[in-house]
Amino acid sequence: MNFIVETSARHIHLTSEAVEALYGPGVSLEPKKMLSQPGQFASANEKIKLVGPKGELMVSVLGPIRKACQVELSFSDARALGLKGVPVRESGDVAGTPGIKLVGPAGELEIAEGCIIAKRHIHMTPADAAAFNVANGQVVSVKVDAGQGRSLVFGDVVVRVSDNFALAMHIDTDECNAAAAFGDVRGEIVG
Repeated sequence: MNFIVETSARHIHLTSEAVEALYGPGVSLEPKKMLSQPGQFASANEKIKLVGPKGELMVSVLGPIRKACQVELSFSDARALGLKGVPVRESGDVAGTPGIKLVGPAGELEIAEGCIIAKRHIHMTPADAAAFNVANGQVVSVKVDAGQGRSLVFGDVVVRVSDNFALAMHIDTDECNAAAAFGDVRGEIVG
């Protein structure tokens, strides 16, 4: 049994207060493109500029709004921005992480924390987890073979189970490039 492997490029999740500070009063995030996870979308609003000690990067905004701002980067992105100590974390675990300056079309905002390298993970429903014989929070290894001669086994892949998920593995752009995981790519739990 296998599942789709998707690349999650650099992006940001915003609070309602951050949306107002960056885009102006009364603005809300509007869907441009729905993502594979139910209810998640790429925003039609303009991208946000991240300003680090050594560089700048433009990032897409994903919705809906969150309780805390969260910037998801790859290690290459963090180096390009000049950020140090950006940890590998599960989504939502931003306490004690580096902050960064955000620049939007209507304003700027400095967040004190929120920059992470997203831990590679597989979204599953409870039925998917039963079929794969895994549990929420379990750490597995996944073989990815995109047919480019760069077959790779990713270790430390966390299983995330919820009725609100759709079956898919998420990796960042550095991981995608290492496995040549471009296009329709499948993964298989091997340990």
